[in-house]
Amino acid sequence: MKIPSATYRLQFNRNFGFKKAGEILDYLASIGVSTIYASPVFKARPGSTHGYDITDPNMINPELGTKEELYDLILNAGRNGIDWLQDIVPNHQAFSGDNYIVSDILENGRNSKYFNFLDINLDHPYIKGRLLIPFLGKLFGETLENGEISLNYDARGFYIKYYEHEFPLRIESYNTILTKGLKPVADEPVSEESDFIQLLGIIHILKNLPAGEEMDERYEQIGVVKKLLWELYSNKETIRKYIDEAVAGFNGEKGEPGSFKLLDNLLSEQNFRLSFWKVSGEEINYRRFFNINELICIKVENDDVFDHTHQLVFELLEQENICGIRIDHIDGLYDPSNYLKKVRKKAGDKYIAVEKILEHWEQIPDEWPVQGTTGYDFLNFVNGLYCLSESREKLTRTYNSFIRSKMSYGDLLYEKKKMIIEKHLTGDIDNLAHLLKQVSARDRYGSDITLNGLRKTLIEIASVFPVYRTYINSRDLSTQDSRHIKDAVNETRRRNPDLAYEINFLEKFLLFEFFEHVPEEERKGWIDFVMRFQQLTGPLMAKGFEDTTLYIYNRLISLNEVGGDPDKFGVSAREFHEFNKTRADSFPHTINATSTHDTKRGEDIRARINVLSEIPDEWGRKLKLWAKKNRAKKIKSGGINVPDRNDEYFLYQSMVGGFPFYKSDYKVFTQRLKEYVVKAVREAKVHTAWLQPDKDYENGFLVFIDRIMKQINNDFFDDFISFQKKISYYGVFNSLSQTLLKMTSPGLPDFYQGTELWDLYFVDPDNRRPVDFDKRRKLINEIKKYEISGNIKNYLGDIISSVHDGRIKFYLTHKSLEFRRINKDLYDKGDYTVLKSMGQYNTSLIAFSRSMGNNTAVTVVPRFISGIVDVGEMPLDGIWENTSVDIPESISGSYRNVLTDERIKLGGSSLAVDMLKNFPVALLVKEN
Repeated sequence: MKIPSATYRLQFNRNFGFKKAGEILDYLASIGVSTIYASPVFKARPGSTHGYDITDPNMINPELGTKEELYDLILNAGRNGIDWLQDIVPNHQAFSGDNYIVSDILENGRNSKYFNFLDINLDHPYIKGRLLIPFLGKLFGETLENGEISLNYDARGFYIKYYEHEFPLRIESYNTILTKGLKPVADEPVSEESDFIQLLGIIHILKNLPAGEEMDERYEQIGVVKKLLWELYSNKETIRKYIDEAVAGFNGEKGEPGSFKLLDNLLSEQNFRLSFWKVSGEEINYRRFFNINELICIKVENDDVFDHTHQLVFELLEQENICGIRIDHIDGLYDPSNYLKKVRKKAGDKYIAVEKILEHWEQIPDEWPVQGTTGYDFLNFVNGLYCLSESREKLTRTYNSFIRSKMSYGDLLYEKKKMIIEKHLTGDIDNLAHLLKQVSARDRYGSDITLNGLRKTLIEIASVFPVYRTYINSRDLSTQDSRHIKDAVNETRRRNPDLAYEINFLEKFLLFEFFEHVPEEERKGWIDFVMRFQQLTGPLMAKGFEDTTLYIYNRLISLNEVGGDPDKFGVSAREFHEFNKTRADSFPHTINATSTHDTKRGEDIRARINVLSEIPDEWGRKLKLWAKKNRAKKIKSGGINVPDRNDEYFLYQSMVGGFPFYKSDYKVFTQRLKEYVVKAVREAKVHTAWLQPDKDYENGFLVFIDRIMKQINNDFFDDFISFQKKISYYGVFNSLSQTLLKMTSPGLPDFYQGTELWDLYFVDPDNRRPVDFDKRRKLINEIKKYEISGNIKNYLGDIISSVHDGRIKFYLTHKSLEFRRINKDLYDKGDYTVLKSMGQYNTSLIAFSRSMGNNTAVTVVPRFISGIVDVGEMPLDGIWENTSVDIPESISGSYRNVLTDERIKLGGSSLAVDMLKNFPVALLVKEN
């Protein structure tokens, strides 16, 4: 297996395709990247900025380039010593007429050769026989009579159009349209040469289309019909006029409701039902990606679906320089374990990482044949290392005092998950309850439990489920899965004693108790329910936790991250080392991330905000002062001052974290901040929301930002800038430390595009802005020039004295990547040993060694330095007093600092002042 040394995430889109990626290969190679980690490259909806809304998994996205250009890019990457890790999307596709699978099912219904590809239920009790399309902005009747839905015809055939959406008609409906005006024509003499004779022949074929097992013949005849009809339309004026008039007759006239009867009747014949988007919250007959109506899930658990949708994936894996794949949203799959086994069988010895959000100390199932996850677990452990745990109570009091309320994180999460179910996932829960009722009705213990009782209990258990999902796919339960289910059931029992009977029954159901008494057929239904329940808890956690709670519970928003736990205030050095040792033993090649395309804020914003935990008293005083100075800058909306206290608290932290180093960037930052807070308050769903935006609240918030960001005659702004510069200064050293820890801890370091310089971006789409690779290319050339000249010491002095420009992070990244690539085996296989810190500032140093044979490297990084150095003072040499690191005799000897090229003797109690003499962090390699 070819294991990456370090990955670099590239976000492909129409403005950054294969040709532009080819232009930066030499740059990526020069900084030390071993592997491009590519966002999805498969055909997606036009204009997609992320590539996860796939319309054809077996085509390359033409907006990025051609298949040949992709293969040339991969080949040229290999020539530069760079491999390729490809992101794939097995769970869902775009619900769009552009998607040939969706289109074919809409046209052919149960006769479609792709009918079993989509996770749909045409036997749904309320939407029987038709696939719901909940895309309308208003009620169906209103939308229809406004003329927003229309019948159209072109070379593809007849289709319904609603703004950018186009959906093909059921092929049998062609008769309804084509025969609409035929009676008057039939009353006239028709010669054998008449154009209408040919049209009547087409109608005859349509009336006798085969179905069922004669699928190939059916598709052949449909192809003939479409071709003949288009030729007639294109070449015969009489037929063109006839069809155009027929289409116009169906479309009706706005202001005349009765004129839409024909189109209404035609729509009622279709294999789909257009509806108001809100319908999907309560009634839906397809599985979505989270609650996104425009992303429909596929049944990749079926072998034919798996084989069909992975043709190009496995073709790509045959390319020499493609080392592996990253699998998106593994939790969405019906049976992740079985899926991964099938992928492994096809992929052979290729590297496989899965996007899996792990709760604190949760482990991925042992049976998964993968190298690890995409690294959110590492992100949260290393981030927590820079949050001072001792400040928990002070910051909690400060937060509660500022918002004038005591907010319980646990209760908030429970409430928001329930809210997501009630507003967005009721239909999904309802489907699950019906499935459970069908299965339980045959059980002597469950036959008396009502559908409503089952529904209520499912909602309660799902709302307190402690992890994204469990992975039950057979009678056997893992200890971890069993514990998670029991925890959820016990918490549900505590909150809802009146549901005791239903809870007890559902507990036995979820834990497969009394399974041996169940007949085989009922057992299958039992398993199916449990596996579908597992598919629900993941989206619920994502929407209730990631996209709601994380925007409301604002005590310290650096902890509000994907896979994080805002209630866990900090990570001790011991916990961090234990986490690293566990990874070294179990998944040494898993990914270490600090920023991704999905993180809630950039890694260096988090590093800054964490500094607040070191100065809780000063932070509290600043909040009181700023709130007082800015009180008059708020406006009233809906009876409240905008922003409310909680959103104001969120805003100040966001400003502290994201504010630019340079004054020339203030204007751009203000605009970015305004776009960000609109997204944040909509995600919070307290005063406004994506689906029902409150423009008054949002605009009031934007006015507030404009007022507090005025740079002239603004006491708040002057005081804020002074405080923010202090925070950003200390944040620099947090950032450098976490960068080196990412590089040298067990696992593979991943760099999200552009983060080799300061990453001061907010959540997407802010973090998808174009990267200035020309600037970065100049920086690497600058370093090379100094190295060649032998003046690297002068360069270090320069970048240390001007940390704001980011060159210090760039230099650290480059030197660490370069060292890691040369010493790949050391970090792939080396032992991890904790090195104990001693002396006055022992809690402010993290140190460990990686060893393999005679090769040893030592990492030493600082933390919590705001109480050690003043702003402008470097955490170097003299400030460390008697602080030391205990170096075992087994690794004692002469070392070279990779970052400064200095030599140092290590052994016994080795002083930090010697290790951190000329650079804020140390990477020391033993010289043999």
